[in-house]
Amino acid sequence: MIVAIDGPAGSGKSTVASTLARRLGFRYLDTGAMYRALTWIARRDGADLADGAVLAELAVAHPVSFSQDGLVEMDGADVTVAIRDAEIDRLVPAVARHPQVREVMRERQRALAVGGDSVIEGRDIGTVVAPDADVKVFLLAEVGVRAHRRTQDRPGISAETLAEDLRSRDERDAVNTRPAEDAVILDTTTLSVDEVVDRIAELVEARR
Repeated sequence: MIVAIDGPAGSGKSTVASTLARRLGFRYLDTGAMYRALTWIARRDGADLADGAVLAELAVAHPVSFSQDGLVEMDGADVTVAIRDAEIDRLVPAVARHPQVREVMRERQRALAVGGDSVIEGRDIGTVVAPDADVKVFLLAEVGVRAHRRTQDRPGISAETLAEDLRSRDERDAVNTRPAEDAVILDTTTLSVDEVVDRIAELVEARR
């Protein structure tokens, strides 16, 4: 079974998806982390972030994988913490916007999803990566709430700055961030993580 969880940055996708995966005993695939990892290695290697072909080649040469406990790995190294750097936040939209990059990443995501029960989160899982997913959920939340959530792992950056960054990202990502026609839309603004996970778990049980 595949559970697709989509939504804009800060809507709670990563926390909800990882928590749900642990509860159900499913694998957890964070597709946003894959773009972050590519951005990290592109910055490390001094690659031109405006050159989609070069970035796509990097993505092929350095495939991202996930450990059993959800750690993000590239070239055998754990980059889970490194890719959450504020600078990566700023640069990743420039990398993810390239069609060549998205195609390579989508193929990798499909390959990782094959062969077992998975919870996959991102922005276009239910519409593009896994349109046949058994359960599709699209998470929403008010910008102010999303910014507050991100202050937890972005120490030193004000909620106001993060809110402005999120608005900019929403505009840039709009073309790739939309719910599938058959997705269940959940507004997480006033819901706790457990409440959101409970609701999605109910959808999974109903589907079974």
